[in-house]
Amino acid sequence: MSGVIDKALGIHVMAVEVRARRAELLATNLANADTPAYKAKDIDFRAELAKVQANGEVARGLVTTHPNHLSLTDSPMDRFETMYRVPQQPSLDGNTVEPQIEQVEFMQNALQMQTSLRFLDGRIKGLMTAIRGD
Repeated sequence: MSGVIDKALGIHVMAVEVRARRAELLATNLANADTPAYKAKDIDFRAELAKVQANGEVARGLVTTHPNHLSLTDSPMDRFETMYRVPQQPSLDGNTVEPQIEQVEFMQNALQMQTSLRFLDGRIKGLMTAIRGD
C-alpha cells in the first residue's frame, strides 16, 4: 500500500528529504562562519536527488536490530556526498564560509522546500477528496 501512496505523492517526498539535509548543512556552515580553518560544505541537490530516485528512497544507512546496538553513522549528512565550497574571497584564517552566499543558498533552499511541501499538500488534499468521494 505504501508503494501506491509513494507513487501518488511523487518525487516531492524525496526532494523534501534532500532539501532538509541540505538545510542542515548550510546552517552548519553559517554557525561556523567565524571558526578558523572551517571549510564550507554543500551537497549537489540534483545529483543527490537523482541518486535517491534511482534507489527509490533516501539511503538510511545501517539499520540496528536491537536497541543496544550502536549506530555507525555520526550524522544524517553522512548519507550524502558533501563537497567543499570554493570561496570567492577566502579569509586569512582559512575559513571558506562566506555568510552572504550561505544565507542566499539557505533562503533559496528554504523556498524550494516550501514549494515541494505545497505540492505535497495539494496531492494529499486531492487524495483525501478522492477517498471521501467529494
